Amino acid sequence: MDSYYCSMLFLLPPILYVSYHLTRILADKKKPTTHGLKAHPLLGHLPAFVNNSHRFLDWTMELVVGSPEMRMGFWIPGMRTGIITGNPADVEHILRTNFANYPKGEHAIGMLEDFLGHGLFNSDGEQWLWQRKNASYEFSKRSLRKFVVDVVQDEVADRFLPLLRRAAGDGGGGGDVVVLDLQDVLQRFGFDTICMVAFGHDPRCLADGGVMEDAKSEFMHSFGEAQDLVIGRFLDPIEVSWKIKKWLNVGTERRIRKAIADVHAFAMDIVRARRQSASVQDRDDVLSRFVASDKHSDEVLRDIVLSFLIAGRESTASGLSWFFWLLSSRPDVAARIADEVRAPERWLGEDGAFQPASPFRFTVFHAGPRMCLGKEMAYVQMKSIVANVLEEFVVDVVKEEIAGDGVPEHVLSITLRMKGGLPVKIRRKAEAY
Repeated sequence: MDSYYCSMLFLLPPILYVSYHLTRILADKKKPTTHGLKAHPLLGHLPAFVNNSHRFLDWTMELVVGSPEMRMGFWIPGMRTGIITGNPADVEHILRTNFANYPKGEHAIGMLEDFLGHGLFNSDGEQWLWQRKNASYEFSKRSLRKFVVDVVQDEVADRFLPLLRRAAGDGGGGGDVVVLDLQDVLQRFGFDTICMVAFGHDPRCLADGGVMEDAKSEFMHSFGEAQDLVIGRFLDPIEVSWKIKKWLNVGTERRIRKAIADVHAFAMDIVRARRQSASVQDRDDVLSRFVASDKHSDEVLRDIVLSFLIAGRESTASGLSWFFWLLSSRPDVAARIADEVRAPERWLGEDGAFQPASPFRFTVFHAGPRMCLGKEMAYVQMKSIVANVLEEFVVDVVKEEIAGDGVPEHVLSITLRMKGGLPVKIRRKAEAY
């Protein structure tokens, strides 16, 4: 016992000394503050971060809305400080006015590097600029725009609409109306089309004739798993933990490594096959256009293609899922769109003309120099689906199967997917027969 007390008396002074100076250092260091958010001297905002990690989007939105400046700051020991803003002036300053001062940075790029390499979605400076210029040039060509339209129209006519007709009890599906996860269907539609546009490969996530049992894509599964797990790195409150797991090859990092290996192997097979193809000059997909220039390595081409996939995999699917959910409570708007195929009145002026909102207030397609190159492609997809669906069908959301009193929860991912999907029943309009 005496030796125990002696040891404690020996250790206590250095412990107190280190604790005192650590507290002084943390207190003196400039840290962001947030209206209504308490920061602890040693733990910073870690307790609040952990307590609200399951509702991160709702939590940060509440803090941003409650702040006079419409922004929140946070700091956690072992992590970099951060600012989350909903102020349009801040967004414009970052994305356009002072764009060069706000790169993605080594920190963010390092988290995605093993998945996306240094493609357009995960690069800065000259490396980003040459890819942006080349991609922008290709996306401005009429031949690519026509190819996008053809791909979308074929997917809608041959797969998407037949699937909805079967779900409505028509078209050889046995006559029974089934509950359909519309978000899953839209994700499959989006992945088929972006794969065709990006590198001329049809993963058949939706099958011809709308038979879901015939639709399989291991590539879609691996890509989705890799994307979701990699994004989880950004939410780890202790930044070094994912690096340790990666080094030890355990937990989620073990799954990430396997998924990324599968995705890279699949993409590289397509890149190498395309290089050997004699008809590369006659193809319209993005990969073939870059291969034809004969300026890039296989790895660079792989990274370029994967950047397009991550941008287009679920963006339109998520947007359309929320659109159909909102529309289910506004039959008057659904009727107007069916009659005239026009936008919801949120974006219409008193004269009925479309009035686009500031991209710095509704940053759906980003803004400034990094404005989404696939914006027009997304509009083609969304308009084609909305017009075709509302012309022929009525979409009834099955609110009883949605947790939270029929209001879907968000999934914190690159896009705001619905947690648990969007269960719907499809009814075919009488005039469609």
